[in-house]
Formats: sequence, C-alpha cells, structure tokens
Amino acid sequence: MPLPFIIGAIAAGAAAAGVGSGIHGAVKMKEANDTAKAAQRRNDENVAKLESNNKKTMQVMDVLGKKELEIISTFEKFSDFFEKIHNRPSFKDINKGDAKISKFTPNDIKDAGVGASVLLGGLGGAGLGTAGGFAAAGGIPAAFVALGGTASTGTAIASLSGAAATNATLAALGGGTLAAGGGGVALGTAVLGGATLGVGLLIGGIIFNLAGSSVSDKADRAWNQMRENEEKINLICEYLGNLKTIANDFYTALSEVDDVYEGYLNRFVTVVDYRASISKKVDWNDFNQEEKLITENTMLLVGLLYEMCKVQIVEKSDDKNKLNEINEADVKKQIKNAEKVLQEIQAA
Repeated sequence: MPLPFIIGAIAAGAAAAGVGSGIHGAVKMKEANDTAKAAQRRNDENVAKLESNNKKTMQVMDVLGKKELEIISTFEKFSDFFEKIHNRPSFKDINKGDAKISKFTPNDIKDAGVGASVLLGGLGGAGLGTAGGFAAAGGIPAAFVALGGTASTGTAIASLSGAAATNATLAALGGGTLAAGGGGVALGTAVLGGATLGVGLLIGGIIFNLAGSSVSDKADRAWNQMRENEEKINLICEYLGNLKTIANDFYTALSEVDDVYEGYLNRFVTVVDYRASISKKVDWNDFNQEEKLITENTMLLVGLLYEMCKVQIVEKSDDKNKLNEINEADVKKQIKNAEKVLQEIQAA
C-alpha cells in the first residue's frame, strides 16, 4: 500500500480512538456528576427527615416543659397559704403507705415557684425547643437557675425578664454560652430551622456536626459523606422517637397528678381562708380531720410534683460526638411513684 494511504489509515484510526476515548471520558464524567447529584439529593432527603423528626419531638418536649413550669409556678401560691398556718406539719411527716416524698422546705417550694414564673414570662415568643430544654434539664433545676443563677454578663438572671431570662437560663443549664456541643444560640438556630439552644440540651453536640448539610462535588467523596451523615441521622431519628415516647408517657402521668392536685389546692386555699375568717390565728390544732386530710393530701401532691419536675429527661453527654442519654429509668420510677400516691389518696 502506498505510504500516503498508510499514513491516512493510521491517522483515521487514531482519530477514531480519540473520539472513542473522548466519549468514554464524557460518560464517566456524566456518571460521576450524576452520582454527586444523587448523593446530595439523598443527603437533602435525610436532613429533611431529621428536621421533621426533630420538630415533632421538640413540640412534645415543649408541651412537657411548659406543663412543668406551669405546675411549679403554682407552688408559690401554695407556699403563701401554707405559711399562714401556725404549728403547721412538716413535709417530712407526710407519707402514706408506700408513697413517700423527699425532704424539702417551704422555702424550696416558694423559690421554685418564683423561678418558674420568671421562665414562663419568657416563653411567649420563644423558639422551638426552648421549653423542651427546661424539661430536658428538669423543671425544678431550671427554676432554681432562673432565680439564683447568673448570666454570662454577670447579671442575676432573676433581674432579667422575658426572652433574656429564658436564654440566659438555657445557656447556664447547657454549660455556658457555647453550650451542649458548642456553637451557642446562633449555630443552634441555624442547624435545624429555627431551633434554639434547647436542641443542644435535648440531643447533644452531635447535632451540630451535621450543620451545613452539603456534600462534596466529587462523586466518591460525596457518596461516602452522604452515607456517613445518613448513619448519624438514622441514629438521631431513632433517639428522637424514643425521647418523644418517654416525654409523652411522662406528660400523661404528670397531667393525671396535676388534675388531682388542682382540685386539692383549691380546697386547701378554701380551708385556710375559712379558718382565717373565723379566727385571727390560723392554727393547725384547730383544723378538723377533713381539713387536715385536705392539707396533708395537698402537701403530698406538691411533694410528688416537686420530685417529678426535678427529673432530667436527658442527661447531657460530655462527648460532643455522642447523643445525650435519655433518663428512662428515673422517668419510669417517677411514673410508678405517681401511681402509688394517687392510689393512696383515692383510698383515703
């Protein structure tokens, strides 16, 4: 074959190979691009699932937290009327059958009530997870922090009002302004669409590691990042489901006790008012058996609610890469104790 034809054939073959190689390269680029896009899409779906589960759990915890603060705030009223009684009984003497309450003073009750009122005043415009953060840390501890704690500025929290007192208390309960995993209020708000610092008290630092929710534009790295995020998200969603169940169970038990307590508190106030109307001095020794029973049962219910609202629903993890631990054992213990107290009161 003449040389020009040989050279032409080689050139044509090389061109064909070049085109084939180019097509193959283009296909690989498209596949890589499709993989990166699929990874981002799946990651976005996972984050959306996390946000949905988080919102549902936060709402349940917020309802529980607000309920606890509402109950605790009534302790101030109880304390005011209880202090009017001369020769009044001690809380340590109020035990019925297997139903027992821990030792505390009327001042403890009153201080908790005042602190809870401070926090309730700041819940009006609070974001998702705020009241739930108080339930997570325990309503009573939160109330005491609000009353006697100090904000990062050095100002007494009790001297603050509204959202300022609420945020300062959340920060104090979380361990400071970079609470619960680090990042403070600003990052906490950015992570899960409007959630406040309360999210850190519920879940822990691991949630902050998912901020940004984007993956690499390189296919292999993108897919690996997505799967790593997915594993964490599935773990958190399972945790949130368990937390929501525990919170619902505790709210039901707390509400049952509160329903009985409200009735007794009203009757107790009526008894004290009546005694004050017929004598300048309200003396325990003048109470008849029914009046003493009403007072003792009210004290018992106050003590029970005080103990229930002390429970930390979650215990904060010191490791920012781990979820907080749900305090299921103490919650169930308090639910059982509540059942005993209500049985004893109804049997009396």
